[in-house]
Amino acid sequence: MRIAQVAPLYESVPPKWYGGTERVVSWLTDELVRQGHDVTLFASGDSDTRARLVAACPRSLRLDKACFDPVATHLLMVEKVAQRADGFDVVHFHVDYLHYPLMRRSTFPHLTTLHGRLDLPEHVALFREFRELPVASISDAQRAPMPYLNWQATVYHGLPRSLYRFRAEPGTYLAFVGRVSPEKRVDRAISIAKRVGMPLKIAAKVDRVDRDYFEEVIEPLLQHPLVEFVGEINDRDKDDFLGNAYALLFPIDWPEPFGLAMIESMACGTPVIAFRNGAVDEVMEHGATGFIVESIEEAVRAVPRIAGLSRVRCRRIFEERFTSEAMAANYVRVYERCLQPRAMRHAEVRHA
Repeated sequence: MRIAQVAPLYESVPPKWYGGTERVVSWLTDELVRQGHDVTLFASGDSDTRARLVAACPRSLRLDKACFDPVATHLLMVEKVAQRADGFDVVHFHVDYLHYPLMRRSTFPHLTTLHGRLDLPEHVALFREFRELPVASISDAQRAPMPYLNWQATVYHGLPRSLYRFRAEPGTYLAFVGRVSPEKRVDRAISIAKRVGMPLKIAAKVDRVDRDYFEEVIEPLLQHPLVEFVGEINDRDKDDFLGNAYALLFPIDWPEPFGLAMIESMACGTPVIAFRNGAVDEVMEHGATGFIVESIEEAVRAVPRIAGLSRVRCRRIFEERFTSEAMAANYVRVYERCLQPRAMRHAEVRHA
């Protein structure tokens, strides 16, 4: 199958440091190539891929200090996709809704995976207007605010089996991976670590928009002797960081559409303590890959119980549910449905 993958341009594919959507696009693209498909990737020029790369800009926009209008660059990329669309069997978009007006007026098969939250009030009118366009969710929970969209499937994220190494023995510290932002609640992670008396290592990036929050709310909490702020890390460092941890803390306070850090931790064999929100109930298996909690008090009680979980089982569940092979195979099934006549594409399929 001739497949185009259209990635966001904020990070390279894969990202050099932190990045969720671009990382998933990288794993999906490379696995589709490995499975024998002819794949073209539209992404930033500093991307590294097994597919044919069409560079929409020289470098990722977050690292390009000369970029002042990222929307303009993305619209140019959408135009490049449209100009080459006849060369693909299906085009898979990962850029939110920027391409929607064009897709409504196009005839080539396409799919959009929505990677973000869908509960923002500004989105309601837009998504209602374009409700006929075929979309995929990354969890069933993500769909809740907009059940009326033309959902084709839920396809869970997956990562390469060999990306992270399994560690049979637990480490001695708690880990936090992600962004320092109000909804990620690193303050909760710090509170949990202090109450159980266990070291906490925080591997997180601070976006420009969250800089004031970091300096005013989080930075004062980092002075505690149990807390170490590592900063932004790459996949290579994340392997050791997660693999050598006792448990990952995932104390979110927002409707998380998926939560890559959970399956990255499971791939290392490291259990997760996650707050019940968004897709957590779908990704986690309570009592197997960790514990789902609803308060700091429950999280504190869960920490000693982690020692009774099997790290082998955590890894096995990852291999059964969240590999890039499974993700790519599931998307191929969705692509095949997208090739069917338009009238046949509106049947609800909850999972690929």
